[in-house]
Amino acid sequence: MSNVSRKTRENFQETLQQIERLLQRHRLIEGMVHKQAMAKHDLVEQLVHKQNLAELSLKLDRLHPADIAKILEALPRPDRLTVWELVRAERDGEILLEVSDAVRESLLEGMDSNEIVAAAGTLDADDLADLAPDLPEHVLSEVMGALEPAERAQVQSALSYRDDEVGSVMDFDMVTIRADVSLATVLRYLRRFAALPENTDKLFVVDRERTLVGVLSLERLLLNPPRQQVGAVMARDVVTFSPDNRVDDAVNAFDRYDLVSAPVVDANRRVIARLTVDDMLDVVREDSESLSLAGLKDEDLFSSIWKSTQNRWPWLAVNICTAFLASRVIGAFEATIAHLVALATLMPIVSGIGGNTGTQTITLIIRGLALGHITPGNSARLIVKELGIALLNGMVWGSVLGLIAFALYGQWMLGAVMMAAMVLNLQVAALVGILVPITMQKLGRDPAYGSSVLLTAMTDSMGFFIFLGLATVFLT
Repeated sequence: MSNVSRKTRENFQETLQQIERLLQRHRLIEGMVHKQAMAKHDLVEQLVHKQNLAELSLKLDRLHPADIAKILEALPRPDRLTVWELVRAERDGEILLEVSDAVRESLLEGMDSNEIVAAAGTLDADDLADLAPDLPEHVLSEVMGALEPAERAQVQSALSYRDDEVGSVMDFDMVTIRADVSLATVLRYLRRFAALPENTDKLFVVDRERTLVGVLSLERLLLNPPRQQVGAVMARDVVTFSPDNRVDDAVNAFDRYDLVSAPVVDANRRVIARLTVDDMLDVVREDSESLSLAGLKDEDLFSSIWKSTQNRWPWLAVNICTAFLASRVIGAFEATIAHLVALATLMPIVSGIGGNTGTQTITLIIRGLALGHITPGNSARLIVKELGIALLNGMVWGSVLGLIAFALYGQWMLGAVMMAAMVLNLQVAALVGILVPITMQKLGRDPAYGSSVLLTAMTDSMGFFIFLGLATVFLT
């Protein structure tokens, strides 16, 4: 971990601890005042309540919305709602965008329609499109009705694209200029803005039909003589995106070309929006979080036991089915195991090593898919490579385990069966590790969800079947 990231983490932990201490003191003082008998008890209790929360409110006002979002995610539900009530209303929309889906749902449950409409009203069209799927229908209708026609069309456009398409994350806030004006004219035009859109490193040059003809970087704008025409100094070779391009491809392009922003154009090259580096970082963060969820969808850490249990049911059900499959494989070879009890002690090793090999392969493949390194043209070569690695590992470590089995039980044939089963099961693990995530991606599913469950099912069942099947043929 770098010094910067470690320092950032330490600062957040310190801030979180301060918030928790203030909340704890608030609960303690409120409890003491509530128990005391005094004149005008209710008035005194209200005054103490406001005074005690004033310091916490001041602390929250100094924090960035992203930091408040992380704090809300780290607090139990009662404390979370207390903190949420202290956040200034004009910051609600920004914070709702930053928190996880599950925490956002819990915050929206405690807000009335007017509060949600007010929070949504502070957001730009692209941010509102991100929040819209989580809003109640009647609230969304009210929010959409309050928008200007142009903004409403932008939100509807963004909502018409799938989550994995560029159109779902594009930003409509941008600056366009014409090629036939001077740089001095552009500078006078920019000074009319109260502030430039975030992550503006270039201006999009368009013609009368808003067709993209080039881009003018702020660097060229500032360093060239003011009398120069935009068309003379602009860059004509532009990286552009279409709304139906894959978001993962856009992320890779931003990384490859060190982009800060890039235009989104329609089929006629008319500029309709832009992508920014912070949008791409959000996609990367969501992808990295999905890789760590082990098949679980987004879950609030402090949600109710019932809701968390329901969230984990689907993959537990799949695990139960695969466990029964593995048990039936073992049951089919009861006679073989009864004949040679040593098989019962050795077969978990075969399945375990196969699972480990498959996990290594599946991690590599999911990473390659996320980075766009795996294509239909190179997938066959990748399969051959992984099978070769599995073959070499199977022969080397299968030989080691075969010698150990021979040393323990004094049967050279048992050692040979152990080695052969290792070689074959590692081949199965490598194939499953490659084909499962690639197939899930082709089906439009996230390859990180459930791949490990399917991998375990195949390596366990096939590991038992191969080992006990070979033992049945050669040992009994």
